Amino acid sequence: MKAIAQDAFGDVEVLALRDVPEPLVGPDQVLVEVRVAGVNPVDAVVRAGHLQGQLPHRFPLVPGWDVAGVVVSVGLAVTGFAPGDEVFGYQRQDHVQFGTYAERIAAIERGLAHKPASLGFEEAGGLALCGLTALQALRLVGVGEGDTVLVHAAAGGVGHLAVQVARLLGASRVIGTASPRNHDFLRDLGAEPVTYGDALVDNVAELVGGDGKVDVAFDCVGGAALGDSPALVRDPARIVSIVDTNAVGLGGHWTFARPVAADLEWLAERAGAGELRVHVQQAFPLARAVDAQRLLEGGHVRGKVVLTV
Repeated sequence: MKAIAQDAFGDVEVLALRDVPEPLVGPDQVLVEVRVAGVNPVDAVVRAGHLQGQLPHRFPLVPGWDVAGVVVSVGLAVTGFAPGDEVFGYQRQDHVQFGTYAERIAAIERGLAHKPASLGFEEAGGLALCGLTALQALRLVGVGEGDTVLVHAAAGGVGHLAVQVARLLGASRVIGTASPRNHDFLRDLGAEPVTYGDALVDNVAELVGGDGKVDVAFDCVGGAALGDSPALVRDPARIVSIVDTNAVGLGGHWTFARPVAADLEWLAERAGAGELRVHVQQAFPLARAVDAQRLLEGGHVRGKVVLTV
């Protein structure tokens, strides 16, 4: 089958479209014909070798953890899926080798859910990783009724879903940092936009009023934005970052998405009902994975980038 693969760590040029062996499907796995693979910042992190100390890697390495497609066959122990089912999921396994930038994958059952009929494959292919990241992180800091939530980098892949998930979890206000060109986009998602930068603390305080504090800071960018977060929240224990482990030293949390079937089903239900929207900025054919990753690494992507297979 065709897949994007790499034989060494490096920049985007290590990626190439090539023939690789068909996946071997285990007893608790599902063979999925890939229609769409999501492209995420973590794919570039894997590609460059920055997760070597956390997960085993084997070459040739096919990147990608986000998928939407159609079930071809199931392992003997699989009970939740059948051939012909339309599915989506987050396919991070315990080692890095068999990713979703491919024509077919052997998917772990716990990382799959049925795709809502009302959700297109492109949107479904961009939902799982970012949606799980947002949902699990916001639950970690107890987002609930009446909370005011600040999302750093709210127009990006995780950020634009976090805005919506926070609302679905009961937040009364969601404030999102973004460049001015994305402010209308955030308003359409239900967030109050604020421009990031040196004046962020003052800008948020003016917008919030009262004591100038928010209940939760959800960080998708790290660096200075995370550094500003202790001055923005009432309790530093309600800071959570998905990119910068320094959040722990500030009294908050760092988190990494886990493939949990019940959480995928939660996302599927909300997306199917139209309560959770995935914005896809651009879809590239599989053969242009290099262009897709280069676009994402350039920053300023609104929502998601995906590959069609």
